[in-house]
Amino acid sequence: MLADITRHSTAEWMVQMARNSNDPMEGNLDRQRYALHDRDGKFCAAFREILRSNGVRPLMLPPHSPNLNAFAERWVRSVKEECLAKFIPFGEPSLRRALNEFVDHYHGERNHQGKENKLLFQRESIQSGPVHCRERLGGLLKYYVRAA
Repeated sequence: MLADITRHSTAEWMVQMARNSNDPMEGNLDRQRYALHDRDGKFCAAFREILRSNGVRPLMLPPHSPNLNAFAERWVRSVKEECLAKFIPFGEPSLRRALNEFVDHYHGERNHQGKENKLLFQRESIQSGPVHCRERLGGLLKYYVRAA
């Protein structure tokens, strides 16, 4: 899940992010069973209750356990190396656009070695036809698809 970006998050802001993530039209937790979070006080009871009310089980990480969040750490490494290290954002809107494009690319267009080189959320399956190169962020992110 990629929530909105702020310089100074609060518990109220996190509650709003939980509402946004559970939105039926634009939320990104619609088919998720769990949401991992650390022990920051911003992940308050209201935040966890909103997740539970939509069928998502919030899981708080144990104290002093930096290695338990390996999936999140790997995602941060991927976004840094594959996107942000090659991109100079000019202001917050530019950073938001780059991150949103990367999230769409990461989940729908980029193959994953840990998942047998498959896409996480394949949009369509076309078995024949010529292969075309598609790009995001001006060619920074490339992927290949078969034309129908």
